[in-house]
Amino acid sequence: MKPRFYDLSMPLSEKTAPFPLDTPFSRVETMRMEDGDACNVTVITMSVHVGTHVDAPYHYDEQGLRIDEVALERYIGKANVFTVYPREVDGIPIITADDVRELSISAERVLLHTETYPEYAAFHANFASIEPDAIDVLAERGVRLIGVDVPSVDKATSKTLPAHKRCREREILILENLRLEHVPDGDYELIALPLRIAGGDASPVRAVLRMYAETKDMT
Repeated sequence: MKPRFYDLSMPLSEKTAPFPLDTPFSRVETMRMEDGDACNVTVITMSVHVGTHVDAPYHYDEQGLRIDEVALERYIGKANVFTVYPREVDGIPIITADDVRELSISAERVLLHTETYPEYAAFHANFASIEPDAIDVLAERGVRLIGVDVPSVDKATSKTLPAHKRCREREILILENLRLEHVPDGDYELIALPLRIAGGDASPVRAVLRMYAETKDMT
């Protein structure tokens, strides 16, 4: 029997790999009932780009919307999940325009499954990035959000972020660090709401998929 929901989120712990030079996740208990306190209270420290998260346009455009300004409906609605097999260019996996042109897209949200990870995977830089031309193809097909199961839509070494910037030009939102290896390709409802971080450039999310057949009136 298929589950009603698929959790796409990376667990957040000290084992969760951050992007190089980014602030890792840490957790400290500041109050503990076993020490006589009235309740348990925890403080966490982390970059908003650790684990499964959405980028606000402000992350890569000084004039872009902050995360608390992006319309919430952009993160809820019908989504297509596709497994893609990136081709290697000079030993680096890349999702090309030809790769996405073959997809039978029927939703404004597209999630691309490229890799399979253990629960706590060490960061590796040789992940599949997306060519800007592929983003153009997705935009022309009506896509308004791209979700990927890797740390970035751009190469790990990129300083110019061409894929991020093409998403900005095409008004496409970005959802990164998904876990999709347990999700069959198909149609779903995506729910990936960001925290209301005033002025934020990104936000962690608890991303889930609901079976599309159980939903109505989704866009």
